[in-house]
Amino acid sequence: MSADTNPTGDTTGGQDGTSAGRTTVAPGSKHILEAIVGRELRTVVRTRTFFVLGVAFAAVVFGIAWVSRSVRGGYVPTLVDLLTPMELLVPVVAVAYGYRAILGDAQRGELDVLKTYPVSNREIVLGVYTGRAVGLVTTLVVPLVLVAVTVFVVEDEGRTLYASHSGVDSPILFARFVVLTILFALTVLAVAIAISAMVSSTRSALALSVVALVVLLVGIDLALVYGFSAGIIGDSSLIHVLAISPLSAYRGLVFESAIIVAAGTGPAAASPISSLLSFVVWTAASLGIATWLLNR
Repeated sequence: MSADTNPTGDTTGGQDGTSAGRTTVAPGSKHILEAIVGRELRTVVRTRTFFVLGVAFAAVVFGIAWVSRSVRGGYVPTLVDLLTPMELLVPVVAVAYGYRAILGDAQRGELDVLKTYPVSNREIVLGVYTGRAVGLVTTLVVPLVLVAVTVFVVEDEGRTLYASHSGVDSPILFARFVVLTILFALTVLAVAIAISAMVSSTRSALALSVVALVVLLVGIDLALVYGFSAGIIGDSSLIHVLAISPLSAYRGLVFESAIIVAAGTGPAAASPISSLLSFVVWTAASLGIATWLLNR
C-alpha cells in the first residue's frame, strides 16, 4: 500500500491531507462498509479455490440430476433427488466461503487498519458477511437455475403427472426449493463467519470448521432423535423442536412447501414459522458472536 492511498481507495497529498489546495475528507461509515463488501466480492472473484468449488458443485448437481433422469420427470422429481445431496454439499460450500473470512483480514493486518476508520465492528462483520454471501448465493443458484432450465427443455411432458406424487409438477415448487437452499446456505455461512472470528490460525479454523459441520450435519439431529426416543420430546412438539437444527429446518421446509404440497396429502413435516425463525436466530446469533469477538 502506498503512502498516498488508504484502504478505501481515497487519496491524499501528504500528512496534512492537502494537495494543490485540495482537502480530502475522511470517508464515512457507509462508504467504508461499501468498500468492505466490494473488497470481499473481489476476493471471491480472484480466488481460484472458489471458482473450482463452484465448478465442482455444478458438476455434482448436474450429474445427479442427469444420471438419475429426474430432469425428464419434472421439477419436483428433480428437487427430490437433489435434496439429500444439498443437505451435505451446501454446508460444506458455505463453510468454505466463510471459515477464513475474518481470520484472513486479521492475519494481513487489515482489521487493525479498518478500526482506525469510523466503522463499527458490527459493520465490518456485516460487510464481510454480505460480500461472501453474494459469492455463495451465485455459486449455488446458477447451477440450480440451469438445472431448472434443463428440466424445462428435456422433461417428457410439459406439465408432468408423475408416479411417485399425485400432484401437478410446477417450476414454482422448484423455485421454493432454491429459495430455501439459499436461506440454509446463508445461515451456515453466518456460523462460518463466527468461526473465522474465533480462531487465530488457519489450522484452528479448519479444525473448528470440521467440528461445526459434524455438529450441524449429524450432532444436533442425533440429539433430537435421542430426545424423541427417550420421551423427552413429545409427538405434538416434534415439528417445532426439529427446527432447532438448521439442517432439519431446511429439510422440513422443503418437504412442507415443495414435496407434500405437490403430493396433495401427508403429515406436517415442519412448522414453517419455527423453521424460518431458526434460520434467523442462528444467523443473528452467529454474526453477533463474531461482532462480540472483534470487540474483545
